[in-house]
Amino acid sequence: MKIALSKLSAATLFWLMVLTCGPACGQQYNSDNYLSKPHGVATIILTFGERNDMYMTTLSLFPRWEFTAAAYLYHGTDSRLTENGFSTSYYVKWMLYENEAKTGGVAVKGGTGMDPGYLSSYGLEDAFQTYWMNAPLTVPLFENKVSWDIMPGASVTRSYGSDDDLAGAFTYSTRLAWYCISPEAALVGEVFGAVGKAEAIPEYKIGVRWEPNQYAVFALTYGEEFDGPNGAGLEFGIMLFTPPFAKF
Repeated sequence: MKIALSKLSAATLFWLMVLTCGPACGQQYNSDNYLSKPHGVATIILTFGERNDMYMTTLSLFPRWEFTAAAYLYHGTDSRLTENGFSTSYYVKWMLYENEAKTGGVAVKGGTGMDPGYLSSYGLEDAFQTYWMNAPLTVPLFENKVSWDIMPGASVTRSYGSDDDLAGAFTYSTRLAWYCISPEAALVGEVFGAVGKAEAIPEYKIGVRWEPNQYAVFALTYGEEFDGPNGAGLEFGIMLFTPPFAKF
């Protein structure tokens, strides 16, 4: 029943993408682009999904800088749960470079706590002891009709697993967005995972993203592990942007 539902969900999303394919950096995607929000903008992100829910707040307190706090609540993944069944993440992002057309650039991110997609092997207890860095790179292609995000990174986890060892990993994430019809909608697909002692099973996500105005974005995605039972499944996300009041 679950397999049939997953196939039906994936097929539904595929046809939604064909019929409704803008800039794409969906809130429930693991990948990020180079862009930092304008100085003073606060971003509130809510994601509701089969595997986990997420609440995230990002503050652009300084030009080119973002400060983010996120909390994840998990459903039906007993092997990952602590007593409380949630995890947190805190990180900083700095936009290093942006091209003249404002369609591509490079940023650096770093923080503690892990995204749910990397917890297949880590587990929630390890997520609290993990420190990571990555570098989102956005490349515009085909006269800006396609945007390619590449996000290599690395992580270190203290007291990893039952042996309490120090464990490192190379993390990878890449996302392709197709601006196929209008700037208000995008078709997006991504792949991400981690290799090393603290490895994570590779996952994919596909989805659609709708931007009706400058203050709100909505996204619908489906995600699964390539070789495992703990994919994200269906997720619905909302991203809200405030006027630029939160700044120093």
